[in-house]
This record gives sequence, C-alpha cells and structure tokens, in this order.
Amino acid sequence: MGTPNRTGVPHGDMTDAELRAAAETAVVQCMNLAPDESCVVVTDDKRLAIGEALYDVASEVTDDTTLLRYPPGDQHGAEPPAAVAVAMAEADVFLAPTTKSLSHTRARGDACDAGARGATLPGITEDVFLTGLDADYDTISQHCLDVLKQVTEAEEIRVTTPSGTDITFEPGSRDWLADTGIVHEAGGFSNLPAGEVFVSPENANGTYVVDGTMMPHALLEEGQELRFEVEDGYVTEISDDDVRKQIEAGAEEVGRDAYNLAELGIGTNVGVDELVGSVLLDEKAAGTVHIAIGDDAGIGGDTDAPLHLDGIIREPTVYADGAVVDLPSVE
Repeated sequence: MGTPNRTGVPHGDMTDAELRAAAETAVVQCMNLAPDESCVVVTDDKRLAIGEALYDVASEVTDDTTLLRYPPGDQHGAEPPAAVAVAMAEADVFLAPTTKSLSHTRARGDACDAGARGATLPGITEDVFLTGLDADYDTISQHCLDVLKQVTEAEEIRVTTPSGTDITFEPGSRDWLADTGIVHEAGGFSNLPAGEVFVSPENANGTYVVDGTMMPHALLEEGQELRFEVEDGYVTEISDDDVRKQIEAGAEEVGRDAYNLAELGIGTNVGVDELVGSVLLDEKAAGTVHIAIGDDAGIGGDTDAPLHLDGIIREPTVYADGAVVDLPSVE
C-alpha cells in the first residue's frame, strides 16, 4: 500500500478510470489529436502505467498510435535511443511520460522542428498525473494570457514575500513565454502538467527565500526556508548546504554559469490547490512564483549549464514596473 496523496488514493494505486480521465485531458484537450494523425507515446520501465493510459486513449482516436518503451535515462536531458528519436520526428503528435526529462534533448527539438507537436511529462508520477491534469486547460490558458498581458512590457519585475523575498528582475530584450498546455499547432511544445508564465531575465538583484519545494529536499517542512542572495544576475550566497553542493558540482564543469539566475516563473494552474513536493507540479500551482538557477538556454537565455534548480515560493506579491500583478488563485 502506498502513501496517500491529497485525493485519498494511495500512490501507485490509481484506478484505470482515474488514469484514463487524466489521459483524456492530455490527448483530447491539450494535444487535440485527430483521427487522421499519427501519435507516438514514449515511456520507460518506471512510467509504463501512465504511458499505457495515454496509449489507450490515443489509440481510440487514431489507429496510427505507437507505444515505445525503453530503460530510464541516466540523467535529465539524456538522449533517448535513436529509434525513439526517429519515431518522435515522424509522428504528428508525441507524448513522453519519462523518468528523466526529454524536454531539452535534441530528439525533442528535432521532432518539433520537423513539425511534430508534443508534450513531455518528466518525472511524472501517477498522483501528479492525476492532480495536474484534473483541470480545464482552456481556463489555465486564459490565466496565462492574463498574467502575460500584465508583465510582458515591464522593464522591471519585483517579487516580495512575507518570508523575506525581495528581488528585482530585468527581463531586458528577452521574451516572456507561456506554458499553457494547449498544443494544437504543428511544432508546438509544452510540459504537462502545464500552467506557467516565465522569463529568463537579463539581470536580477536581491534576496529570495524558498519556502515551498526545491530539490533535493522536495517539499520543505513547515518553517524550513532556503535563502539565496543574487547580485548582477548570479547567485552569490546560498544558505543550504545540499543545494550549494549541487551547484558547486555544476560549477566544476561550467564555472560561474552554474550560478546563473536562470528563470522567474509565475504559476497559473488553478487545479493545483496545494504543494505536494513535485517540482514539475508545484511550480505550476496558481499564486506561486518559482526562481531557478543554472541553465536557461532552452527558455530564451544564453547559458548552458548541467543543472536547472527551481525553487517554489509561497505567497508572493509581484510588481510590474511598480503595479501589483493580479495573480490567479485557487477558487
């Protein structure tokens, strides 16, 4: 028997009906798979139940559906087997629930460049699959657009929290992006679960305090806080030894770039009503902010680093050129 999640269903004990409902959201609403299209579901040995749920739903829409399974990758960003990469590029739609992320792989990028549209579900678990996709993605998309409209032209974004965050970001010439979960156009791409608006800022200065979720700790205990000092776009002080060791390991490979302040993101998924310890899900929670360290090359920046560490922050107030941003919240 697994550990109960917020729905009262133990981890690993999701029913076929519950997995199917989440899979239908992904296949029908998010991807808009059509009967005359081809679909490939890419999964691995540890995520097979989710892969099979997606395959079952997709195969009822189109006969041209394939399920590909391979051993879990060694690390996030590791390339899948060559046959998997070819299948992704030749499909109209791909869905990739895998243990290690395919989001920033050449295989995923080449598939989208070839016209495939798709979604990766990195590190997805059955309870996160259910929670994150038990939502109306048309509504989430509208929340993304509402936030995007408020921040996209701002020269300065400031974030404060009761726990001590006070940090200012300068997007500069870099574009804000929206991960809406609605992927209906050729070449489109999203994470699932989705629901965030984000930017890789050109500069940042100040202090931020993570009091939600951050690896390697997962969900922080009540009262636990991780403090970071940022100067001229780089993290200069880290209060937590475990996080510091991860970044120091990256710095051995790429030097100062491992300390790059990579991302400011705003969660817009109103279906996520509490943090559960999964970065993939928690960074999408409506009314939260996340700040990341390390790689930003895949989100509009110019830093290649072997890490991307998101920290989720509760109860933020966000200002765009001094005006308070109206953040979505769980009703």
